[in-house]
Amino acid sequence: MPDNMVKVILEQVLDALRKIQWRFAPLNSVDDFTETPQGMEKLDSICMLLIAIGESCKKIDRLTGGNLLAKHQEVDWKGVKGLRDIISHHYFDVDAEEIYIICSEQIPILNETIRKMLKELE
Repeated sequence: MPDNMVKVILEQVLDALRKIQWRFAPLNSVDDFTETPQGMEKLDSICMLLIAIGESCKKIDRLTGGNLLAKHQEVDWKGVKGLRDIISHHYFDVDAEEIYIICSEQIPILNETIRKMLKELE
């Protein structure tokens, strides 16, 4: 397994997760995404980072022969990668409420898991 490349990608994912958490922190409801131009900008920027995270997970899977992600079943990796496809190919159908739920419930779990994976690779 090309550990160095995987570590670099995991660090990039961790950075993207930090950005999502920082941008999401001031939001209190899905309406904070949808009711102002600033909220829509946050939604757009978070979606872009979710695309990057999904693509990175696909790359990690290829580099590790599917082994690394499979060890961490606390994350729905198929969902992470699939979300990338949905946002990329059906952007106008993106549901702001789903993105809100992902940010509030799933991003913290993904963040913790990525940190754990990095420690395991040290």
